Formats: sequence, structure tokens, C-alpha cells
Amino acid sequence: MNEGEKVLFLFFLRVGKALYCLKMSKMYTYLLLEGGKRHTMAANREFFYRRLHSLLGVIPVGLFLIQHLVVNHFATRGPEAFNNAAHFMESLPFRVVLELFIIFIPLYFHAIYGVYIAFTSKNNVSSYGYFRNWMFYLQRISGIITLIFVTWHVWETRIQYALGNVEVNYDLMAGILDNPFMLWFYIIGVVSTTFHFANGLWSFCVSWGITMNPQSQRIATYVTMLIFVALTIVGLRAIFAFVS
Repeated sequence: MNEGEKVLFLFFLRVGKALYCLKMSKMYTYLLLEGGKRHTMAANREFFYRRLHSLLGVIPVGLFLIQHLVVNHFATRGPEAFNNAAHFMESLPFRVVLELFIIFIPLYFHAIYGVYIAFTSKNNVSSYGYFRNWMFYLQRISGIITLIFVTWHVWETRIQYALGNVEVNYDLMAGILDNPFMLWFYIIGVVSTTFHFANGLWSFCVSWGITMNPQSQRIATYVTMLIFVALTIVGLRAIFAFVS
């Protein structure tokens, strides 16, 4: 190979390398852009699911919890008052459809996604203080306990009723709570449920931009803890009414 051929060969070799590097650069840029788009889409999905999870925890699940506690509280007025309240709820039109789409589907979406959050989220000490991080930890624990409690309660009441094995009335609940283990299981379950709902209200207010500054968040803490105490009293009074 003479000197001219060598120069020509080196020229084409360098051009080839330059074209190859340009191609790889474009491919790398494309992959970065595609990765960024996918990351943005995943982040948007995560944001939407968390907002939906927060909303369903208040409406309709939270409202159903309050309604359920109020109906159970009729037990403090005696078996007849409770049975009349329970019968009224049973006689609602389109009850099965209402229970499925207004209660159980939102409830179990909130519960299952909540379990995912419980096992993937970490405490945020940079944005929130010691107390609020403990409340976040208790929120995760109470969510797991509430899921177990609600699932068991639905199994031995609604599902057994649907199977034709029991009637949902005062005697059913009195029989269940006659067992000391089940009595404590219901006490822990009710306290866990009311705490999870009340503390979840605080998170809901933050997530939806209702409480944006430290002062409003502090006020929300006091309000939600009062709600927790009030609902817990209602729930525990109903439990002990069945026992007595």
C-alpha cells in the first residue's frame, strides 16, 4: 500500500468512526429521552394512584365507617333498636350494587394499594418531624391491622349472611363477642380502624393541598385526633353494649 492509499484509508477509517460515534450518540440520546418519558409516565401514574387512594379513604370508605359505627351504636339502646337499624340498612334499594361499588371495591383498592405503600414507603425526616414520622409509621401498622379486622368482620357477617348461614342482628354480634379472644380482637380492630381513618384525614388534607403550612397542619393534627377519640368512643360503646 503506497502513501496515498494509506492516507485515503485513514481518512475513511476516521469518517467511519465519526459516523459510528454520531449514531451511538443519537441512540443514547433516544434511550435517555425514552427513559425519561417512561419515568415521567410512571411518576404520573404513581401520583394518580396515591391521590385516588387518599380520596377513597375518605369518600366513600370513611363515610361508610362513620355510618357503620352509628348503626352499631344503636346497640346501646337495646337489641330492638339495633335490629331495627340493621333491618333498615338491609332494606335499602339496590343494596348489593351499593355495597359492591360504593363500599367493597373502593375499600379493597384502598386496602391493597395501602399495603403496597406500607411496604415501599420510607419515613421522611427531612420534611416532617419526629412526631409526624411516628404517626406515619403507626398509619402503616394500623392499616395492616384494619385490613385483617375488616376482612374477618365481613367474612363472619356479610358473607355468612349471603350464604344463608346467619342473620345479621343483635344476637349474632353478641354471640361473636361472647368469646374473650374475639372481644379483644374487635376492640383492637375498632381502635385501629378509627385511628387509621382519623390520621388518614390529616394525610388527605396535605395531599389535596388543604393544609399547606405548618400552622394549618398542626391544627389539622388536633382536629383529626379529636375525631379519632370521638369515633373510638362510639365504636367501643357499641362493642360493650353487645357484651352487656
